[in-house]
Amino acid sequence: MEAVENLKAKYPGAQAWGFGDSAEMADELAALVIKGIKTASCGSLAAFQAEEPSPQIGSYHIILNGQDVPVCVIRIVSMRLLRFCDVTEEFARKEGEGDLSLEYWRREHQGFFTRAGFFSEEMELVAEEFKVVHTISAT
Repeated sequence: MEAVENLKAKYPGAQAWGFGDSAEMADELAALVIKGIKTASCGSLAAFQAEEPSPQIGSYHIILNGQDVPVCVIRIVSMRLLRFCDVTEEFARKEGEGDLSLEYWRREHQGFFTRAGFFSEEMELVAEEFKVVHTISAT
């Protein structure tokens, strides 16, 4: 299995992180990425602005599972700013979670942002689409 340090050498500037706010969620979402079901994600604009360095189109990211083990590397291919209330069924599907519906997306993301300390229907989100560029073998 490849170590984060080796992946950072292959993908200079890559940040290592897991999706979600729990080990279980990180495992679940990382599996969806590897399967090609999850090809998008989003976060609050405020959280995005606090990141150092902030993700950008073309940047690489090492995705970790719930045990902080790297499972793949993604590359951001598009980014856009939109409000929570303006998220579309298409984007919800690209997030790849649950039954892929906008209703499911809204319910789960409202819970996520509420747990993070801030939720509003009008809140601004940074919506990112990505592609998997490297999958790590579980051997």
